[in-house]
Amino acid sequence: MNATEPSLLRRLVGFNLATGIVLAVVGYILGRWLGDQIHGASLDYMSESGEDDVSLALGYFVGLIGFLVGLGFANYPASRLIGRPPSLPRPDAQGIGRYFRLTPDHKVVGMQYFTGIGVFFFVAGLTAMLIRTELLQPGQNIWPPDKYLTLVGTHGTLMMGMMTSSVLGTFGNFIAPLMIGARRSAFPRLESLSFWLLMAAGVILLTNLAFGGFQTGWTGYAPLSEEGVSGIDGYLFFFATVGLSMTLLGFNLVVTIVTMRAPELRWGRLPIFVWGIFTTSATMVLAAPVLTVAMLLVLLDRTAQTTFFYPAAGGSAYLFQNLFWFFGHPEVYLLMLPGAGILLQLLPVFSRKPLWGYRLAVAGMLGISLVSFMVWQHHLFVSGLAADLRPFYILSTELISIPTGFIFICALATIWRGRLRLEVPMLFCLAWIFNFMVGGITGIYNSDAPSDTTAHGSFFVMAHFHYTIMGGLVFTFFAAIYYWLPKMTGLTLNKTLGKVHFWLMFIAFNSTFFPLLIVGFLGMPRRIVTYPERWEFLNAWSSVSSFVLGFSMLVFLANLVYSMFIARIPAPANPWHSTSAEWQTSSPPPLHNFDNDPTIGDPHDYGRAPEPHTPGLQTAAEGG
Repeated sequence: MNATEPSLLRRLVGFNLATGIVLAVVGYILGRWLGDQIHGASLDYMSESGEDDVSLALGYFVGLIGFLVGLGFANYPASRLIGRPPSLPRPDAQGIGRYFRLTPDHKVVGMQYFTGIGVFFFVAGLTAMLIRTELLQPGQNIWPPDKYLTLVGTHGTLMMGMMTSSVLGTFGNFIAPLMIGARRSAFPRLESLSFWLLMAAGVILLTNLAFGGFQTGWTGYAPLSEEGVSGIDGYLFFFATVGLSMTLLGFNLVVTIVTMRAPELRWGRLPIFVWGIFTTSATMVLAAPVLTVAMLLVLLDRTAQTTFFYPAAGGSAYLFQNLFWFFGHPEVYLLMLPGAGILLQLLPVFSRKPLWGYRLAVAGMLGISLVSFMVWQHHLFVSGLAADLRPFYILSTELISIPTGFIFICALATIWRGRLRLEVPMLFCLAWIFNFMVGGITGIYNSDAPSDTTAHGSFFVMAHFHYTIMGGLVFTFFAAIYYWLPKMTGLTLNKTLGKVHFWLMFIAFNSTFFPLLIVGFLGMPRRIVTYPERWEFLNAWSSVSSFVLGFSMLVFLANLVYSMFIARIPAPANPWHSTSAEWQTSSPPPLHNFDNDPTIGDPHDYGRAPEPHTPGLQTAAEGG
């Protein structure tokens, strides 16, 4: 063993994931004990499940602090407070152990996000399969209503909380600094902290199952969230922690892009993917704190007898809805914008044409980011609140289709008469165009108050939402995986398995959610455990299709395991003949990113000169 390497004992008892888990358990026990001492026997803080909300909330909080201390996040401030040199994690640490501790390497953090979010994505997908199994037939089949609603809420909350950070956490952290010629991110500790907060939040959410679950759906409306069993505490703490994680993640990326670009990389030459990351991050920094505050206020109502959202005591349930959707609707575009950035970054590569309308695309992203803060009350059209404001929110919601249309125009004009190479990433990008078109058209019915009165709270809204989010973000997320994983790992994914994955996923996705648009328009409410027999065929069709959709994810997982651990086929230096800067370094990149200063040219300049033939790449004209 190298003399400078820490011993096995030092690695085991040092600041890493194992130590963090131990201190999290100790902190949770200590927090529960403190909660029992604080509220005393004279105050009744017991929820309907018989649990003490004060001690449970303190258990989560102190456990989270213990987890972060165990990972080493207290080392730097503690060293500075006592006058010692700052304690820095080793940036040159190699081996698998670096993925289980605090790290200042943005590339390691990107891979941590990819793996960690993948685990929770699998759990959320499993809950979706359980939900569709229940809905195969009318009547209560497997789950009682409260357990079914807990499955629905857990699925939606995991997907919305985790997938919001999927592109930014994985590719924003890993790829964006490389694209702008930076050698690191602006705030490495904050970058790592955002990841570990997100993972801790996911575990906290899953503990709701041990405390009676929660039956409010992923929106957690008050006063239901204030009167429910203690499982709702895990939901509240999850979203509060996710909001903090998202704020730190977005802040680090904004500062990195603003201050650490290569000197010659002006705003007008920024890669369009980086623009997608920048606009998403800026929106996230402004919106996510509102989510954290809203969840903490509900926790205070549940534990400290405040009355922010109790109407009988002078509070307002409308206040919670406004706070939640002030974050919740910009969040839809936090999911759409990075997907659009991936789309417009990859289409020129596989069309061998320059990106059409670069400035128009940037204007579209900036316009979406701005207008997304002015549309949130269309979620409250049926609430009876402020009817005089409905025309404004109808107009603003319709207006956001204009910058969104800019994205579509640029995408379609880029592929028009291009030399299309139907590689796996390109297939997922083309699917985005179709899926998001369906999501946009169905969204018109939800943006106008008269039609929303009919569609609100139905499976139509749920299917529209999945077309927008899963059909948009998740498809482009897979496009980015197939495109950038060779850069991130130095290994290439199997093309045949990739195409099997795509076609199964694309067909099954549409076969799952298009029938739900129909059944929703026929009047089937969402979040119900049973339904009339006249809707059985459409629900059964949707359920069987969802199982095929789930199987497509297993095909991807098999491809990932086979390609990364069995076949291990080395990736070419620049398999796609891309002109962007991340391909000017080795795969995977070294610790310092670049051996030489990268040449920052036009990242979308394709097709202006004859290009070399790439073995294995087949164009549409060649029969691909």
